[in-house]
Amino acid sequence: MNSRPNQGSPHQAFIAFLLLSLLPSILWADDFSPALLQITERQGGWVDVLWKKPIKRNSAVVPITPVLPESLAPVGSPVVRQTPVAWVEQRTYRSGGEPLTGVTLRIDGLDAVPNDVLIRVELNDGSQFSTILRSGNTAYVIPERAGKLQVAGDYWLMGTIHILEGADHLLFVFALLLIVTGLMSLLKAITAFTVAHSITLALATLGMIQLPPAPTEAIIALSIVFLAGEIIHKRQGRMGVTERWPWLIAFIFGLFHGLGFAGALAEIGLPQHEIPLALFMFNVGVETGQLLFIAVVLSLIALLKRLPLSTPQGAWQVVPYSIGGLAAYWTIDRVLSFLPVFPI
Repeated sequence: MNSRPNQGSPHQAFIAFLLLSLLPSILWADDFSPALLQITERQGGWVDVLWKKPIKRNSAVVPITPVLPESLAPVGSPVVRQTPVAWVEQRTYRSGGEPLTGVTLRIDGLDAVPNDVLIRVELNDGSQFSTILRSGNTAYVIPERAGKLQVAGDYWLMGTIHILEGADHLLFVFALLLIVTGLMSLLKAITAFTVAHSITLALATLGMIQLPPAPTEAIIALSIVFLAGEIIHKRQGRMGVTERWPWLIAFIFGLFHGLGFAGALAEIGLPQHEIPLALFMFNVGVETGQLLFIAVVLSLIALLKRLPLSTPQGAWQVVPYSIGGLAAYWTIDRVLSFLPVFPI
């Protein structure tokens, strides 16, 4: 017996409108990717500085500049290169024998732009420190040693920010919420997704498994395309594999999302003296952001269901096709980034 396709509902139409409204900012989300200031201290008073800042879609370099302590004297000329998405400068300094601990690093211009700056410092004794600067907090004092509480707080915040700024990860969770019905099924699916990406995040961060980041990101985008198709099946009255086994699909794709989280954590780095704590708190931060997002979406849908709204028949189709179209764009873009270019 054929099932009758579900028709539109007010909350689905609102979701469609929200997706279309946010589409430009999601597509160009890399305009707000963080800058990186990496400082590596070597024996003999040598200090290597890497400064990388993003390039916007209009080819403008983000107007922010690091201010280093006066105790660091530049040696030679900087090596500057430019990629399609970033402007990079590398330079060597001499510290004059003075320790880097206790000195202040500052980012000029940060109060006027929406970008974050990741600060990563590695001292010659193996100590590593990381933090994030943004508008209103533009300076960082290199500590003698990061305490457990500071490490826990910093990496929890980094994990939370990463998931909330990761449009692809959030869109996957959002699509899952539109397919899975019933509180118990939803809890099982979210738990499976969490367990899966926690496993691969830990294994990849500790160097036990490795997968090139570009194909991983392409698979993550493709997972969203798959869920968009599953939403269409559900709305047409056909039970897809995700609706039948949501926890299994969430677990399988969660493994790849965990590899994506590991890539972000690799860029941040881990403090050598607190690797287990930093890894754990980064993962807790990811879960915090994920649960916050789920709570907001479910609360918004519940609220909209109570409103006396009416929508045109078939308005629901905008939701899966918007999700699928955006994810397909990401997939093609990411696949092209690692495929070899053949001359014509």
